[in-house]
Amino acid sequence: MSSILHVDMDAFFAAIELLRHAELAGKPLVIGGAGDPHTRGVVSTASYEARRCGIHSGMPLRTARKLCPEAVFLPVDFREYARVAQVVKGALARHSPVIEDAGIDEAYLDVTESELGAEQIASAIKRDVKNETGLTCSIGVAPNKLLAKIASDMDKPDGFTALGEADLESRVWPLPARKLPGVGPKTEARLARLGIHTIGELAAQPPERLVAEFGPARGRWLRDAAQGIDERALVTEWEPKSSSHEVTFQRDLGDWQPLADTLARLVNRLAADLLAGNYVGKTVAVKLRYADFETHTREKALEEPTNDADAIQRAALECLARFALHKKVRLIGVRVGGLHRSAA
Repeated sequence: MSSILHVDMDAFFAAIELLRHAELAGKPLVIGGAGDPHTRGVVSTASYEARRCGIHSGMPLRTARKLCPEAVFLPVDFREYARVAQVVKGALARHSPVIEDAGIDEAYLDVTESELGAEQIASAIKRDVKNETGLTCSIGVAPNKLLAKIASDMDKPDGFTALGEADLESRVWPLPARKLPGVGPKTEARLARLGIHTIGELAAQPPERLVAEFGPARGRWLRDAAQGIDERALVTEWEPKSSSHEVTFQRDLGDWQPLADTLARLVNRLAADLLAGNYVGKTVAVKLRYADFETHTREKALEEPTNDADAIQRAALECLARFALHKKVRLIGVRVGGLHRSAA
């Protein structure tokens, strides 16, 4: 049987900031945007003290301030977070050659072939991460990625949890359906309308009921996941399928020219990213989010794959021209898809 570890850093961004600002220890801390809760921006992460006030990732900074007026807000420092993440990933690589990088603050390790036990490896990882970064992580071990991720969230912060197939009924099925990786607020709401509130209730559903509600692929996946079934292998080499940049305006815009100017700047940044990675793309898409949060996307296929800023900009402006500017815009974004490595 496979032995998969999921390593999840504890409140990663906030924990790094607490190392740099020891005077903030014990205070509710929110990291997001430019660090100003009076402007637009969203929460990237929050300390556990802030989370107890109801603050969570993706929440508007203004909402977070209303929930916790005494919270300290700091800007996102991606350069420092990326630097620390590299140190963490380097520590993980010493414990298994089979690693899937799942994000800046998490990773999966396959330790099936290790001579050491999973708990012993997890303890060594915790020690190394703490010694090299001053941070803590929570680790879950299970026969597959899905259960390992559930396990790592069960004893935070600085926890270790082992789950096996025999633990499904007693430890996994009583959990809220939202605890299932891949179930977000929209899916949770749809499940609730069906009278499904726990993972166990989801696991007990007839497959045809879920297929009728969510479609064949999504419906079958939900039931399999609720039953702890996950046959995904670790992805140790990954190529991006798309690259994008977007910006939320501090004040909604209602004129074409500033939208076009902003789009051009985003295209230049995006083209520079593609060149740096030696990628070319086949499609260009522009996204607009209006003041009422209604969001639409327009896409154009390119005649040939490219990373040329001028070619991408022409396509992006064509996409922009296909929008109706009948209300003000709060966000604009551009994406290049169908990426592959350039042969040149």
